[in-house]
Amino acid sequence: MAGFTIRVELHGADWSEYENLHQKMAAQGFSRTITADDGKRYWLPPAEYNYEAAATRTEVLAKAKAAASQVKTSFAVIVTEAGARTWYGLKAA
Repeated sequence: MAGFTIRVELHGADWSEYENLHQKMAAQGFSRTITADDGKRYWLPPAEYNYEAAATRTEVLAKAKAAASQVKTSFAVIVTEAGARTWYGLKAA
């Protein structure tokens, strides 16, 4: 199973539209948290998502685009497949 970090930018959006995006992304299986090796969960920065599945970057991109397009017609998405992730300063979930 692969892990992915996804960033979505809704062009010209306000915070309520990002709240709507969070719901749409969750419905597609995306999470706003990441889990450390010790099992502790942490919140990702705003508009970043975690996705773990046996999927390709292209498949994950299609799912993120499907969610974002339900909120705004103008948006950008980047999908990064992670071999390993390290972070600092994220708040515990």
